[in-house]
Amino acid sequence: MTDTRTSSPVTVALASGPTGGSIDDFELFYARRALERFRTRLGRQGLLDLLAEDIEEGNAFLRENARASEGVFKSGTTVLTTRGIGSGAFLDWMDQAFAGDEGPLLAAHPEHYMMGTDSIGARVVENIGPHVADFYMGGWGTEALAWAKDAAELLPESEFPRKMSSNLFLADGTVVGRALIQFGDTTDGFTANLTVYFPVTCPDEVLEHHLRHYAVEFRNWIVAAAAARA
Repeated sequence: MTDTRTSSPVTVALASGPTGGSIDDFELFYARRALERFRTRLGRQGLLDLLAEDIEEGNAFLRENARASEGVFKSGTTVLTTRGIGSGAFLDWMDQAFAGDEGPLLAAHPEHYMMGTDSIGARVVENIGPHVADFYMGGWGTEALAWAKDAAELLPESEFPRKMSSNLFLADGTVVGRALIQFGDTTDGFTANLTVYFPVTCPDEVLEHHLRHYAVEFRNWIVAAAAARA
C-alpha cells in the first residue's frame, strides 16, 4: 500500500504550547539574537578580518563589471508603503542613526557588517547579491540627481519632494553602483521608492537580491524609527 503521507509537501504547525507568534517568528528571534552575539563578540575589526577574503573577491567582481559596462547601468526599484509615521520623522531618525552608533543600522539586515565613516567617507560593508562588498557612498542630496535621468519620470517632485541620491564607489574611486531614494507623504504615512543601479553586465540576480535587501533593511529601519518616537 502506498503511504499517501509522502505524496504532498510536509508541513508542521504549532498546535499548543508557547505563545507570542509562529514557529517562524521564534526562529527569527533566535537567529537575530545569535547574530547580535557574534557581531558584539567579534567587533567591527574582527568582522572585517573574518570577511577579508570575501571582500577582496566581491570588490573584484564589482570592479570588473564596472569596467566591462563602460558606465552603463541597469536599475530596479523597491516600493514600500508605510502607515503610522511620516517621511520627515523617519528621515530625522535616519540622520541621527547614521551620526551615532552603528548598532541600529547593522541590526536592520543580517548581511550588514559595517556602516561607519573613515578618512574617505561613509563606508558600508554588506552583501551585494551573493558578494560581500566594501564600498563608499557619496554625493547624497538633490544636487546629485543629475545622473539619474529617469528620476523625474519615476516620481514627480510635487508628489515625492524628498529625494536623495548617491554614487557607490570603491576605495580606488571606481563607481560600482548608484542609489536613488525618494519619499512622499500620504494621508496616514508615506511611500518610499528605493532605486538601485548596478553595472549592466551584473547578473540579474545581483539586482533582484538588492531589491529584496532594500525591503528588509528599510522595513526594519522604519519600524525602529516608529518605536523610537513612541
